Amino acid sequence: MRIYSLIFVLTLFSCSSNYHYQKALKKGLKPIISSDTIRVATIDSIPVIYRDSIIYERYFSSKDTVIRYENVYVPKTRLEIRTEYKIQRDTIRLTRVVEKAKAKASRPTGFAGINWTLVLIVLGVVLSILMYLKSK
Repeated sequence: MRIYSLIFVLTLFSCSSNYHYQKALKKGLKPIISSDTIRVATIDSIPVIYRDSIIYERYFSSKDTVIRYENVYVPKTRLEIRTEYKIQRDTIRLTRVVEKAKAKASRPTGFAGINWTLVLIVLGVVLSILMYLKSK
């Protein structure tokens, strides 16, 4: 039974794809380099003097450009995905906290700073006491 649990544990902990890729590069792997040809078209205008007037002649030209890139995709591990998500979440949370602090700092003072709920409760208590005294 112990041998099965040992095999099970060893299958859970494996190397990442990035580890194997780096190891292969150290041993001499040459990544597949793909290339594409892109045609870049340009329009040039050249002024030409014709019978005392300037006429612009257009020249269409095109150039071929070769782009090379490595054709290797290494997927991200769970840990890398989790850390990216945490960084993004913490940034959003930090932005929210900063915006709250700015709103509290820019809050006007004076009558706007009065707690109106407390004022209304006190006013209601005073009016109820006056009504009670008036009825006696």
